[in-house]
Amino acid sequence: MAITVEPLSDACGAEIKGVDLREELDQDTVAAIEQAFHDNLVVVFRGQDLSEDDQKRFANHFGGLGERKQSPNGSTPGGSYDTPFMLVTNMRDEKGEPLGAFGDGEMWFHHDTSYYEAPHRATLLYAVTLPSWGGNTCFSNMYKAYDNLSEDLKQRLEGRKILQIHDYKRRERIDIYNSDISGMLQYQQPLFVTHPATGRKALYISRLMSARIEGLEAEENEEILNQLFDISEDPAIVFEHEWKLGDLVMWDNYASIHMRRDFPRDQPRMMRRLTLQGYGPLH
Repeated sequence: MAITVEPLSDACGAEIKGVDLREELDQDTVAAIEQAFHDNLVVVFRGQDLSEDDQKRFANHFGGLGERKQSPNGSTPGGSYDTPFMLVTNMRDEKGEPLGAFGDGEMWFHHDTSYYEAPHRATLLYAVTLPSWGGNTCFSNMYKAYDNLSEDLKQRLEGRKILQIHDYKRRERIDIYNSDISGMLQYQQPLFVTHPATGRKALYISRLMSARIEGLEAEENEEILNQLFDISEDPAIVFEHEWKLGDLVMWDNYASIHMRRDFPRDQPRMMRRLTLQGYGPLH
């Protein structure tokens, strides 16, 4: 099966054409998709009519599925943990209970599962129901973010780790200095990671989930993190995807961060999300 790969921006992102993801894929096609994925960080498949089984089958070409973990403190974004899928939606059942997680509004830039010892290496999101406007997803190229760091910052921060923490906030950093964080999902990750598949270095921080760089006092930590957040969110390294029904988007979770733009709160939106398990701890 011959596919075509069309870049979508100078930052990252490419559309893959010529493939129906409901069909069995041969090894050459899978290899070509994986290469496009590593080259572009974000790959978009338009006009797909996928069942849950179709989405799982496609994902399994690239490794085992990621598992969701609940916080020790019992907090949860919603939705069932008995399935590999997360429904990212504002829709509710007949009793008014949320059908899924992270329903409304903007969500700041983040890596998925950066607070796991072995973060999931990719996310696959499928558009099931969309509002009339908004809800675009922006992706930032963290290879480029690393390249854009000054040599002084690179030398100063080389080898340091950073606390990644999450308690299901969407537009708010956790105040680690005045909060009990013991029951929250968290892990110390390298600030600079070497991608296991490409060997390239990426900046591994996000405004939503990165809290504290080891070895820095609070004031210096906040000053440097704000510099890094601004570098990581530079519009020159960001691709914005405008969703259409039937889109499947797969992105690299080590070398990109993503955020969601706002959309009408009174209109339904549902996305079906799978992740791929990681290669192991980051280095």
